[in-house]
Amino acid sequence: MKIGTVISTMEGPSTTSFDFVITQKEKVLKGQFVSAQTKEGTIIARIDEIIKTNKYFERPDSVSEYEKNGQSLNTQFPTARWEYLIAKAEILGLFAQNKINRSKYPPSPGAEITPAEQDNVTRFLNLDTEKGLDIGTLEYQDIPAKINMTRLFHKHLAILAMSGAGKSYLATVLFEELMDRKEEYGQVATIVIDPHGEYTSFASDRKYLKKVKIIKGKDVQISIHNFTASTFEKYTDAFSPAQSLALDRILNSLRKEYKDNGTFDLDAIIRALEDDQTKSNIKDPIISRLKSLKQLRLFGKFSYPSLMDVKPGNLIIVDLSDLLSQRKRQIIAAAIAENLFNERQKGKIPPFILVVEEAHNFAPEKVKKQYAISKSIIEKIAREGRKFYASLCLVSQRPVYLSTTALSQCNTHIIMRVTNPIDLDRIKASSEGLTNQVMSQITSLRPGEAVIVGEATGYPTFIQVRKRKSDEPAHSKSFEESAVDFSKKLKQSDKDLDAFM
Repeated sequence: MKIGTVISTMEGPSTTSFDFVITQKEKVLKGQFVSAQTKEGTIIARIDEIIKTNKYFERPDSVSEYEKNGQSLNTQFPTARWEYLIAKAEILGLFAQNKINRSKYPPSPGAEITPAEQDNVTRFLNLDTEKGLDIGTLEYQDIPAKINMTRLFHKHLAILAMSGAGKSYLATVLFEELMDRKEEYGQVATIVIDPHGEYTSFASDRKYLKKVKIIKGKDVQISIHNFTASTFEKYTDAFSPAQSLALDRILNSLRKEYKDNGTFDLDAIIRALEDDQTKSNIKDPIISRLKSLKQLRLFGKFSYPSLMDVKPGNLIIVDLSDLLSQRKRQIIAAAIAENLFNERQKGKIPPFILVVEEAHNFAPEKVKKQYAISKSIIEKIAREGRKFYASLCLVSQRPVYLSTTALSQCNTHIIMRVTNPIDLDRIKASSEGLTNQVMSQITSLRPGEAVIVGEATGYPTFIQVRKRKSDEPAHSKSFEESAVDFSKKLKQSDKDLDAFM
């Protein structure tokens, strides 16, 4: 069905863009994919903008002169007959001989424009209609946005959006797809570092509870039995060479002592150092740092959680909402990420996706080491993880504060509404293929709308995120509903107190 005709302008048609007059107004929308024929094959293009023009209103001096008598130009001339719409389209590629190529020849003025065929759009955007993750539909067209799992996650993913734009909702949809995925299509384990308990409602959802395990931050324990001085340095200040030698000697001695009698804890290390003949100027700083770690109540004889729970198709949520200390949160994230990556390198656990919510707090940019304990392992997985099928998904509302190293290794970005100019600059610098036209639309995206950029689709692709299948969490209540619920609880508490008295 013809919806327009290519016109000649000062800028084109060219091999990168063209304009066309819209002949079917009700069939054309901004963002829509369209086709045109050239001698090379079928061009696929996207409408970046639609403008309205009228020859009677092109010259301001003429409009002013004719309307001096108080009469509108519309009453003096047949202006409605000369009003028309022009669409500006960006050429994305070319179908020729069943292959997708770059366009090397522009469409001719007068060429017909038609809506792009669904099969062509699906192939062009590398959508996986059979095994893809169904996260919604393409904006402006009723085509399922079924993204190939390998293209989305293998080279890491970043979900970037301001607060309230729907990034956690999108992540929930992705978790549903990963848990619902058929075994024959390939399943992965998903582990979420969840600072605010955003996803804990999965554990009470009848559809998913059997595949979900919640790990509370207060229950996490890190075994120190196999620690060395360099391991301790990941969680505290660096040791001098003499301090490292002294601590390693004590640790090796304790491992021999406890070889047949279980394991040891920080108290045992501290006692051994205090009883040791090492000079106080060497051992006292070590003892001080170990006591500081002891106060966190994280390091003990045994580790929890166990990596036995990391299974294909399962979701593990590390709920850190019960912890206020950012240092403690970072240590937990670092330890879990380190264990996951080490075990994946050995092939002892399945391919996994590590999702880090509020990633700018766990891998911050330009922050001293003591305030970025989990940054190094996140960056290491970002650099090396794809070789071992260990993938990252970084979720952040402040990309400007997120590690450049980690963000640059995410070959796919899903961007929702962002309005902060500094964050927009960081996104533009780190996301390949973002044109000025696409950037201009990011600030006006509504909740649930997103643009996928990078490896997953190859070209910037606007989508509408589908409705979630799982139950809404309690914190999804409106501000008013939360206030009403609190008042009810307060009144009930007063009644209970009166009854008791």
